[in-house]
Amino acid sequence: MNNSGLPTITIELILDRQTAKDVLKGMLHAIFFHRLFGPIKPQTFEVLDVTIPAVSDQETEQLVDEKVDAFWKGLEGGFSKRGQATCNYSGNKPKKNWFSIGEEEVPWEQWVINAELRQPKTEKGELPITLTRALSNLFYYSDREKARSALASTLTKAIHTMITHTSSEKGRAAVPPITDANTISPFPFKIIVKVDNVEVG
Repeated sequence: MNNSGLPTITIELILDRQTAKDVLKGMLHAIFFHRLFGPIKPQTFEVLDVTIPAVSDQETEQLVDEKVDAFWKGLEGGFSKRGQATCNYSGNKPKKNWFSIGEEEVPWEQWVINAELRQPKTEKGELPITLTRALSNLFYYSDREKARSALASTLTKAIHTMITHTSSEKGRAAVPPITDANTISPFPFKIIVKVDNVEVG
């Protein structure tokens, strides 16, 4: 929950280069799966042996791919960089002023994915093949497997958090009345991607 009272669900991720795009894609799809209220065709992704619910819709998939690509391009080339993908949901509310009656978008929920890309130090360098390098590689692969196992556990917890929030009384109460169930999303939503606090894509 942030200061304005807007329900905010935050997911913290530590990524590696090999799985970063798949993990981000899976997380965005999982959010959409739980917050698109129109007719959707479900599908799943397998990421690090974790089954992630997703939406089979060309426009949604294209949007997710564009945002993940923008996020990735922003992170490329850095040793250790942080980024954030925020998905904001709004509802239209009547707005009256002196001369007219219209509508304004009022946010009702925000999902935040904080991600940090960590590149293992042993990935670079042209050291000769020695016992030292062999041991270094052994530790590198061991560390990488530990990191992936931790990330898989984080993904499982993130999916659990999504299910718990969206099925809770507070999560259901946040959703405005649905007036059009024929579109994939009866509510306006926006994904904002930032890398090192600079908006990209």
